[in-house]
Amino acid sequence: MRAQSGFTLIELMIVVAIAGILAAVAIPQYSDYTMRAKISNVLAAAAPLKTAVALCVQENGGEAAACSTTTEARPSPIPAFSATREVASAGVENGNITLTLAPDLGTGLAGQTITMRMDAGSSSLTWFNSTTVTNTAAREAILRNNIATAVAAL
Repeated sequence: MRAQSGFTLIELMIVVAIAGILAAVAIPQYSDYTMRAKISNVLAAAAPLKTAVALCVQENGGEAAACSTTTEARPSPIPAFSATREVASAGVENGNITLTLAPDLGTGLAGQTITMRMDAGSSSLTWFNSTTVTNTAAREAILRNNIATAVAAL
């Protein structure tokens, strides 16, 4: 009599069940990871505006009132923002940057905003982010660099 070789139906079912459990855990984690990466691109897109605001505040003796993209009395020291895949538009008002998220960013994020609020300290410029985004992974990525007291106040 020859010994049987191969897998039984039960063994194959166990392998499929384990693969299903792993997929159920990995797919949401991957979605969160990609969302955080996209938000990182959004925040990086604001870097030139942050630099321009910092220079504007320094040139105006610490006053942010002249640091706006909507200044009509004189030409704005803040450069125009070109839309990216993740950011539909950006504006600066009194040194605070507001980014409007693009539709390509993901479901439920189109049109949501991120506001980068400037705090001009005695020797440095600190930024605090607030947002209208409700997606947990995106919100955590946006608020990650804030200090705890600033996050609680938002």
